[in-house]
Amino acid sequence: MFDLRRVHVLRVVDQLGTITAAAGSLHLTPSAVSQQLRQLAAELDVALLEPDGRRIRLTPAAHALLEHADDLAARWEQARGELAAYANRAGGTLRLCGFASAFPTVLIPAVRRLREVDPLLDVRLLEVETADSYPRLLAGEVDVAVTLPNLGGPTEDDPRFEQRALMDEPQDLLVPLGHPLAGRPSVALEEAARDDWVLPEPHSCDQYDLVAMACATAGFTPRRVHHAKEWGATFALVASGFGVCLKPRPVPVPSVLPVTQVTLREPVPRRRLLTTTRRGSRDQRPIALGLEALAWAAGTPT
Repeated sequence: MFDLRRVHVLRVVDQLGTITAAAGSLHLTPSAVSQQLRQLAAELDVALLEPDGRRIRLTPAAHALLEHADDLAARWEQARGELAAYANRAGGTLRLCGFASAFPTVLIPAVRRLREVDPLLDVRLLEVETADSYPRLLAGEVDVAVTLPNLGGPTEDDPRFEQRALMDEPQDLLVPLGHPLAGRPSVALEEAARDDWVLPEPHSCDQYDLVAMACATAGFTPRRVHHAKEWGATFALVASGFGVCLKPRPVPVPSVLPVTQVTLREPVPRRRLLTTTRRGSRDQRPIALGLEALAWAAGTPT
């Protein structure tokens, strides 16, 4: 017999790449993580780590164990859901996370809905970018993440996670009043190729990657003059005539700002919002309620 919690530690080390990073995610010291892995190796009578220069890497035996560990973790999540159904209790804790612009569009409305459905449910929100959602899910820090398809992230058949479409958000071009494109019923994205752009810093958030890809598809590289990550700062810069930006259509713009939102012609850049959970966990009551509330907020059927 061996302790499944130690297998979980190994999964997090594999996910994050180092013992130090895994320790931070699991709220343990690096020495405690190393001790857990040594005990697991002793229980299994097989080496799990080997030196790789000044670092360590997982052995082939460790990778073989992880293939089984993913299945075990999914089955355990399913078992938790089935056992909780017998208790049939209201309440519990649900931890949701997502990127900033998902808060006003789906996350906050979903929490309001959950307060009506189950006032005893303790719902907690955390703002993180998509790439940071996966290790937090794996470490058990969050239960449901609203994410975007992420280059380098888990594939659809990743045994650790389950990802399902939540909604599609078209992107619009935001320009200051008086801009040559303002007032047009629709424009092609390449018509803004000569403009200055307001963008987040490269690879700092999901929106930057989406805009860079959309502009590349339209045949140009945006001239990044000003950098802002928060929508309030971005909209203020556009209103001041410092550049243009792309924004998800549902994200509200203060009506007092002298800007206009212009519809783009096909192919319209879109971002697909996903719900991502640990595989096997979707039937656990708090998580199931959270997914239903998110689908309600997004206007999609459950």
